Amino acid sequence: MLYLSTLFFLFSAVVSAAEEPSREQILEKRMEYYVNYSNNALPWYYLAAVDQYERNIQQVRSDIPKRESVVAIQFSDDYWTGALNPIKDDTNLTSIAFFGGNGSDGNHDGKADLQNDDDVMFTMAEYLSEFGPDEKDFKRALKEYYQADKTIDQIIANAKIYKKFGTLNLDERAFVLSIKHDYSYRSTWGDSRGWGGRRIHEGTDLFASYGVPVKSATYGLVEIMGWNDFGGWRMGIRDNNNTYHYYAHLSSFEKGVKVGDVIEPGTVIGYVGSSGYGKKGTSGKFPPHLHYGMYKYNGKNEWAFDPFPSLKIWEKVEKSTKKI
Repeated sequence: MLYLSTLFFLFSAVVSAAEEPSREQILEKRMEYYVNYSNNALPWYYLAAVDQYERNIQQVRSDIPKRESVVAIQFSDDYWTGALNPIKDDTNLTSIAFFGGNGSDGNHDGKADLQNDDDVMFTMAEYLSEFGPDEKDFKRALKEYYQADKTIDQIIANAKIYKKFGTLNLDERAFVLSIKHDYSYRSTWGDSRGWGGRRIHEGTDLFASYGVPVKSATYGLVEIMGWNDFGGWRMGIRDNNNTYHYYAHLSSFEKGVKVGDVIEPGTVIGYVGSSGYGKKGTSGKFPPHLHYGMYKYNGKNEWAFDPFPSLKIWEKVEKSTKKI
């Protein structure tokens, strides 16, 4: 009996593993939804951008449920069925319309089911399509729905990234310095800093010689670049995972890179320097190094987190593949 139980357990584990979809299959299924519910006024990458934003915030927020489905978009009960509707899980199209709800039937089964991916995607597509085909129309729709400028910026960044690369498979990462040069770094998260007032160090310092190429760690949108009294010549890049990547103390930027550019991992964006801690052009107050920071946005707030573990992983991968 014990032998048979063991065999059954092993068989069940194998079957379960075999049924688990791969990352590629998951992304392919998501893309099917985006393409199916896109139209002339609503390109697929707008739907992908909204869906990815919702997925990102669910991963870092404890006050909203995580939607365990292909589509991550969620609507409130009030939005879906109507604020005065006494039946919060109502799927009846007539009563939903009567109470001013917005839930729609995407799979043509005669119901508007908040748990159904087709219905959810169709409802979001209907809403966004009402505003028009241009980016300004898309921003207007996002503003009315989310009521937060940083959320709009994040979703627009997502859309531009997906549009540029034409795929959802954007998991590749790169180490932030060229590994063919000498450099060193350790965990400096939380170390005290004195210039400009008492504060803690929100990032990792990577020490290298002047002029060592600095690379983008991710696919992303160049959101800001220029002078900052603390960071000197710095650049900020926002990726499609609600993460803002901050590169500071550069000696210069890579020629041709500008705000609004959509770039890929490994793109050279600038060069190691010692700029900062003073008015524009100040340099040499500390040894040359790259300050690299990562900030996560959860739909309400943006906060820094330690980039050191990620850097170690990216460095290991890059060295193993001899990418420079």
